[in-house]
Amino acid sequence: MIVGKARSVALVGLEGTVIEVEAAIGGGLPRTVLVGLPDTSLNEARERCKAAVASTGLEWPKQLVTVNLTPATLPKTGSHYDLGITAAVLAAGEQIATDLLEDTVLMGELGLDGRVRRCRGVLPALLAAVKAGYTRAVVPAEQVSEALLVGGLTIWGVASLAELVEVLKGNPVLDRRLPPAEPRPTPEDPDLRDVVGHAEARWVLEVAAAGRHHLFLHGAPGVGKTMLAERLPSILPDLTPAQALEVTAIHSLAGANVGGGLIRRPPYSAPHHTASLISLVGGGPKASQPGSLSLSHYGVLFLDEATEFAPSLIEALRTPLESGSIHIGRSGAQVRYPARFQLVLSANPCPCGGYGVASRQCTCRPDVVRRYQSRLSGPILDRIDLHHHVRPLTKSLLKSQSPGEASADVAVRVAEARERQARRLGGTRWATNGEVSGPWLRRQLPLPDGLGIVDDAVRQGRLSARGVDKVLRVAWTLADLAGVDRPTASHLRTALALRRGEELGAVA
Repeated sequence: MIVGKARSVALVGLEGTVIEVEAAIGGGLPRTVLVGLPDTSLNEARERCKAAVASTGLEWPKQLVTVNLTPATLPKTGSHYDLGITAAVLAAGEQIATDLLEDTVLMGELGLDGRVRRCRGVLPALLAAVKAGYTRAVVPAEQVSEALLVGGLTIWGVASLAELVEVLKGNPVLDRRLPPAEPRPTPEDPDLRDVVGHAEARWVLEVAAAGRHHLFLHGAPGVGKTMLAERLPSILPDLTPAQALEVTAIHSLAGANVGGGLIRRPPYSAPHHTASLISLVGGGPKASQPGSLSLSHYGVLFLDEATEFAPSLIEALRTPLESGSIHIGRSGAQVRYPARFQLVLSANPCPCGGYGVASRQCTCRPDVVRRYQSRLSGPILDRIDLHHHVRPLTKSLLKSQSPGEASADVAVRVAEARERQARRLGGTRWATNGEVSGPWLRRQLPLPDGLGIVDDAVRQGRLSARGVDKVLRVAWTLADLAGVDRPTASHLRTALALRRGEELGAVA
């Protein structure tokens, strides 16, 4: 019995494991058997690979072909094993050179005509290959730019099975990096200068950005809650190189085209309220797909009309808000996805939007209003650092109003506040005030003056133990924005008002 071997990578979440693809020819009626816990898309590789081999002018063995994916106990999902399976079968049939197969990882989906098509997860897979000590990789030609984001690998891009055969013969391969695309006009990014009025809401947004605090915006329909939330990413700092690599790997696993380079800006995700639980938290076959929570890792997750989301979706936020990750358990796999996002919620006061609004007449019954507002549970709201009531404008948008401050100017102050936090938190696992644990915050940093107002709020039941820590975090962010080394009593009072959603008055 002749055995051919190739290498590919199995992905379980973002964790990759280099697997050995073994192909044995001999005995039995002509058929192809695939073993090693393949999923449906991988089982269908038999037909894709046979047709691709025939289209290339090669021959699929007319005997029993057994393909084993080792380790056999690890679930395998996806179509990127096609190149590895085909190479192992052709090696077993002595139709291709095998010298380079030993230390080369192969990834790519085959078309019936022999073309090599793009596949998802190339970036995290190659990161795992480098970690395992491999130095060469074959990927689809159109994903060479993505593969080159991983250092320490010789990358060969192939557009067809025939080109793979040539690569394995040792023939030179053309540089498959695509030339830079012609710059195309793109829609202007949302900017805070578009926001007319709302000085207090703009300042709250700046505080949220400076300390990476979660934010709840509530108010009448049409006052600008969505407009404000969409502009939060524009005042956030760029991702660090390590963060950019992790975020890009997640988006690669989700199937996004990341050939343009690392994602340097904080991502923004705004799922619709009809989204399913799996689309939000991730999962699917073998828990292999990241959801919106992970796609907004190190960025912003915006839930517009949060009260319209199913309660199960809102409650699913509890753990990732605290831990910064999502753990998905299935019978065949346990997967962890990073999900350290900044949450922004928005909601109307009632179904008709008129409850508590002077300029509107509410038509909802009291029990309807109570039921509507209770869709956001206490435990979820307790995890939100900043609560702000966005009030209607007092002047028409058509009237002359002073232009708002641009996002670039606000971003400078946010970056300076972040630098102060980075220096203060150096040597810890945190980078911003919104992430710091309560015990460390209370024991390692000086407490601000005026703690009596916090004690009063706790005694009156207006503040939970978790809320105390959040007030302290926000107070430190206010101090960082002010450029002082320690929060004052005024910062503490403002932080408590922001936590309680109380009116702050005009903000300069």
